[in-house]
Amino acid sequence: MFALGLVNLVLLARLAYCAPAASSGVASAPASASLASASVSASSASVVTASTVATGTDTVVASSTDSAPESTATVPFASIDPNVPLWNDDSDPSVVQPIREGLDLLAPPTSDSGSIQNAKWPFSFSHNRLQTGGWARQENIGVMPIATAMASVNMRLEPGAVRELHWHKTSEWAYVLKGTTQVTAVDSEGRNFLGNVGPGDLWFFPPGVPHSLQATGDDPDGSEFILVFDDGDFSEDSTFLLTDWLAHVPAEVIQKNFQATNPEAFAHIPAKELYIFPADVPSDDAQAPVSPQGTVPDSYTFALSQVPLTQLSGGSVRIVDSTTFKLSTTIAAAEVTVEPGAIRELHWHPTMDEWSFFLEGEGRVTIFASQGTARTFNYQPGDIGYVPTAMGHYVENTGNTTLRFLEIFNTDRFQDISLNQWLALTPPELVKAHLGLDDATIAQLSKTKPVVIGPAST
Repeated sequence: MFALGLVNLVLLARLAYCAPAASSGVASAPASASLASASVSASSASVVTASTVATGTDTVVASSTDSAPESTATVPFASIDPNVPLWNDDSDPSVVQPIREGLDLLAPPTSDSGSIQNAKWPFSFSHNRLQTGGWARQENIGVMPIATAMASVNMRLEPGAVRELHWHKTSEWAYVLKGTTQVTAVDSEGRNFLGNVGPGDLWFFPPGVPHSLQATGDDPDGSEFILVFDDGDFSEDSTFLLTDWLAHVPAEVIQKNFQATNPEAFAHIPAKELYIFPADVPSDDAQAPVSPQGTVPDSYTFALSQVPLTQLSGGSVRIVDSTTFKLSTTIAAAEVTVEPGAIRELHWHPTMDEWSFFLEGEGRVTIFASQGTARTFNYQPGDIGYVPTAMGHYVENTGNTTLRFLEIFNTDRFQDISLNQWLALTPPELVKAHLGLDDATIAQLSKTKPVVIGPAST
């Protein structure tokens, strides 16, 4: 009891000692405020003068504002030191390749800060579904949680192999990587379609439209393509398949539906889904059956490879959306090339997430998520990238060869906002007040979107 009373007494004494003393007019400032004031006064002693003011029994020292420091002095300037790679082709070869390919993850730029969900997924990490005749692997929020707006499938078909007749709840957009794929479809009006899609070209099927995919014999390796679906939770395993459906319909119902008089007519329906299966290569002159309703009014395919490139100082771009590919109302895309030393400019997309796929070369992307948060990711061929709506970013070529990638959006129109153009079209004095730029730098800003910018000339 004596010890406890002594402790209480000591605590009371400390509280009494720390409490501010009463004065007739001015209370003493907290210790932290005094320290802050001392720091400010020390850092600007050459421009601040002091005067004394008597207030009853106390004397207060007040600072003059005759020559206050500039506002920028209160915030440190951003570093202009380059973040050069810590590893290159001459580095220690004992460093394993997966680490060397993600250098900015292992040793991030000093400008990185905070935490952003993983925005990189190599398709080679996805589980591969192997079938007789081909394979398929997918990416969705199960492996890439940040990618909520879109999911994708990478599929390969051997010559003649078929991705069986099927349909989806979502739309399906495709970019052919290799070989030629023959696609068929029938719309809700009974109008049909058949077309061949080669490397660099597209197809698009709206939700619910039944279709098939088959590799032609043009390439001995068959056909490979990327499928993009407008739902990050999409799963290729949840597709509506013809064989899967009929395997789960009573036999007598099937016969009644098709008015089959031969009880053996449907005796060879597969007992489970085929998904991908081998078949004969389609003929070069294959035609869709003649439909009394006619053919679809707008093509389900689009020859993106035939669209002229827009040449830029650091690369090129092709854009496709519903203004050029009329049926593609839920997916817009850009095929972009960036030459060595060049950059896909600082920009953002105002109303849609960006799903990207890297086709050639090496690059890096820094995603700015506001509130001092930024993270840099490195990409190689076969990698998927993702940037959520409105987050600022760039794509820099970090290799010695051309960087080529796809920007894909869940929207009917391609849109982006260029940082360069925004600043150029904003009153110069306002830009100067923010960034402290001189007139020469202001004059170099571009009033048109640079899109892909080449290295600065020396």
